[in-house]
Parts: sequence; C-alpha cells; structure tokens
Amino acid sequence: MNAIKKLNGLEASEDVMEKLVQYGTVKTFAEGETILNEHAYIRAIPIVLNGSIKVIRTDDDGREILLYYIRAGESCIMSLLGGLHHDTSKVKAVSEEETEILFLPVDKASELIRQYPEWLDYIFRLYHKRFEELLEVVNAVAFKKMDERLLNFVKKKSEITGAKTLYVTHEQLANALGTARVVVSRLLKQMEDEGLVKLGRNKITVV
Repeated sequence: MNAIKKLNGLEASEDVMEKLVQYGTVKTFAEGETILNEHAYIRAIPIVLNGSIKVIRTDDDGREILLYYIRAGESCIMSLLGGLHHDTSKVKAVSEEETEILFLPVDKASELIRQYPEWLDYIFRLYHKRFEELLEVVNAVAFKKMDERLLNFVKKKSEITGAKTLYVTHEQLANALGTARVVVSRLLKQMEDEGLVKLGRNKITVV
C-alpha cells in the first residue's frame, strides 16, 4: 500500500489504492529482464512500484531506439491503451534495474476508469508526460547531433539510476541511440578528452 501511494494524482484516493492492491499482482524483475515484448498481447497494465523500466522500439534489423523511461509511481500509457483496445504491444519494455511492478488486469483498469475520476486523471497525466517525452525523441533524432544525443542519454540514464558511474557497453549505447558502435566509441573518447566523462572497461562515469 505504501508504494502505491507514490502514484501521481492518487495520493488522496484510498479507494483506488485498495482496488489496486485487491486486483493487482506484484512481481519483481532483475536488471535487464524483458517485461513486455513487441507484438505480444497485453493482458495486464504494469505499474512500477520500485525501480525503473526503459521502453524501446526496434526495427526489422534489430536496431533499437529508446523512447522513454517509466519510473516508480508511473505506468506505461502505450500498454494501457493497447490493452484497453485489445491490441498487441508496439514497444518492448525492459527493466533498467531490479524493478518491482504491480500488474493490473486490463478489464480492472477499464473498470477503474468508469468508477473513479482520479484514476482517469492519472491516465491523462501519464499520457501528457509520455507525449512530451516522445516529442523530445523526435526532436533529438531530427535536429540534434549525435554527440549531443549521446551526452543527454548518458546524463538521463545517470539521473534515472541515481548513479554517476554507469555499467554499460558502447554496443548497448549504440543500440539505444540507433547508431553504430564505432560512432559511440569515437564520441565518448571525444567527451573524455573534454572532461565530460571518464571511461573504464564497460563503464562510464559522468563528471
């Protein structure tokens, strides 16, 4: 119950929190574990209680691009909308760290929408936030240079995990940004020369 109180917009709604506890199932995922695959049918809506999730999109060649992160107290609006419309997932969700998630069955999520205005308000808040984040992704891909995108990504990942040192490979960074590993390696070396980061074996420290 205490973790669910973190849900933005639902702090004053004991009824909704009780329903979430009653209907939901809590599961814990290890870092890097896949929570939802693309093209999978959505049976339940994930609500992050602790930890964080990264939501990515892949193309036919297996290249990935990061869309946004889901933090504690948030849910995946794409999963919610897909589930309510009995559609398959258009994204892949992976735990960024050890993550505790409450899974709310789709039919119960729909029931809460009809019964509790504050739950609908919570959904609209999420939709607004995710829409802004997706606009940032479009803006970055269309208008920003790769070095700026890479630095922003590293800083964002550091902010999400709360750690200055990130244990990540150049290949993983390249996949997240939809570019080649050699490009990432060259840009990281350039950033290190500029004093923005410190590089180690499969780790990056934000200065």
